[in-house]
Amino acid sequence: MAESAQSGAVNTMLSNSTFLSSGLTLSSYFARPNGVFGPLPGVILCHGFPIGPLDARQSAGTFPQVIDRMANEVGCAALTFTFRGCGASEGDFSLQGWVDDLRAAIDHLVAIGNVDSVWLVGTNTGASVALCVAADDPRVNGCVSLSGRADFDDWAEQPRRFLEHARDIGAIRRAGFPQNFDEWSRELRRFRPTDAARRFAPRPLMVLHGDDDESVPTADARSLAQAHGSAELRIISGAGHRLRHDPRALAVLFGWLDRERSRLAS
Repeated sequence: MAESAQSGAVNTMLSNSTFLSSGLTLSSYFARPNGVFGPLPGVILCHGFPIGPLDARQSAGTFPQVIDRMANEVGCAALTFTFRGCGASEGDFSLQGWVDDLRAAIDHLVAIGNVDSVWLVGTNTGASVALCVAADDPRVNGCVSLSGRADFDDWAEQPRRFLEHARDIGAIRRAGFPQNFDEWSRELRRFRPTDAARRFAPRPLMVLHGDDDESVPTADARSLAQAHGSAELRIISGAGHRLRHDPRALAVLFGWLDRERSRLAS
């Protein structure tokens, strides 16, 4: 059920802002390049489902460093946040809730960022949620999937087991949640990242995946790219699941964002 294992301690994501999603306060981190005051492309970085052996409170602990680099190296207004049930954010995990949170994050970035475009970058489950949101939001100019899953069928096949796993890692905190288990579990099949990739076309999509990913097979990456039809697919030799820690993946990501921004501006 966990997306990957991680060694060492990671602190809860440092927050310099918050925003509301369905009445829940979500913790976020925002950065712009120093000394730049005009409109910029806006990028939102989405984390994945909490990974063992760490619990949900430690989600996205290293993301602010990536956001600072992205803001200054790509030249963008960059935002990351923790979904409900993770980090210091309120609430309990549900797939619909995470979709609602990302929609609220886009609203927040547009409100505070002075942005002229919106780009979504997701890791793991966050990549899949980003595609599902991007497909139905015309404000999103482009999307990047890092180690994204093509579906949530493994969760949906054993929803009660997955629910208990979410409780064990702290992504679900309230004893009575969810009030409607059947609806909560149906959401795991309702959102289909491959269908979303198809609907997102022809807007630009990059799919990055490690060929040694121990959690999500490269077949998922190929399915997403094929569904889109014109996605740029990059399989990184020797890379595992946690691509945000691979300097090659970050170089490809930053280069793609910069290139696509320039192409749209020309």
